[in-house]
Amino acid sequence: MMRLVKSRETVLFAALCLLLALIASRFAGFVAPGNLARVFNDTAPLMMLALGQMVVILTRCIDLSVAANLALTGMVCAMLNVAMPGLPIPVILIIATGLGALMGLANGLLVWKLDIPPIVVTLGTMTIFRGIIFLISDGKWVNAHEMSAGFTGFPRAAVLGLPVLSWIAVLAVLAFAVLMARTALGRSFYAVGGNPHAAVYAGINVGRTQCIAFVFSGALAGLTGYLWVARYAVAYVDIAGGFELEVVAACVIGGISIAGGIGSVGGAVLGALFLGVVKNALPVVNISPFWQLAISGSAILIAVALNSDARRKTGRIILRKAEGGQ
Repeated sequence: MMRLVKSRETVLFAALCLLLALIASRFAGFVAPGNLARVFNDTAPLMMLALGQMVVILTRCIDLSVAANLALTGMVCAMLNVAMPGLPIPVILIIATGLGALMGLANGLLVWKLDIPPIVVTLGTMTIFRGIIFLISDGKWVNAHEMSAGFTGFPRAAVLGLPVLSWIAVLAVLAFAVLMARTALGRSFYAVGGNPHAAVYAGINVGRTQCIAFVFSGALAGLTGYLWVARYAVAYVDIAGGFELEVVAACVIGGISIAGGIGSVGGAVLGALFLGVVKNALPVVNISPFWQLAISGSAILIAVALNSDARRKTGRIILRKAEGGQ
């Protein structure tokens, strides 16, 4: 029972419920099922990117290029739709996911083969991806009237009361939950981040595992790129500008340790939902955007402090046990 109470996911879930209760006291309509479904749908892109970022952070890396990956893939899909309006949606989904995965692979190979720090690699590729968008689009927008109805309608189509975008996010969460809990690859992500030297002795290729994590992150960013552009029916150079910071924030708030090796799918999802509720709710109750930023920033600082405190306590316990054994 105490383990459950101390769980980061439990604490974050309780904080999310408290936040919803406070908002409901000011505007009861916010917690209506229909509105909560809309909030979930609005948060779905952040949730999907947070899952990919979680895997990368678990391996002691970081991917700051996810938003640029999303933007480039979204622009490519939009331009493909303008050039070939009859292109089937499944083909577009495959192209988007594949292109995103290739960009993730580029990040992973640079980190793995050239041993360049991940933050430097992804800052560089972030700028490159944005530059490519400008080159292929000549700085022009692709607007709703240029896109086909099927292209823009797919993520908005309702299935059992929820848009397809929400269902794709749900499927991504389930897939990553199985990956992290039930597969050797998922355990490798934790092992590489927890203790890379021990992982090597266990027969795990650290560089290759980190590269695979970047591919997962890129693939999800690419898929989200199509869904984002289709949902909002517009593509331009600066789409999702700065969104990579929200993605990292969702992971940190969800308990994924920047030092690697600690975190969960549930934490990443709850972190994204927390930010999604803050973003959607505070304007409704007439709270300034500056307070939105302050709340998000405070949540990040508290989360980092809790992570650091947990690591210090773990270190002391291990040392005490070692001393007791002597």
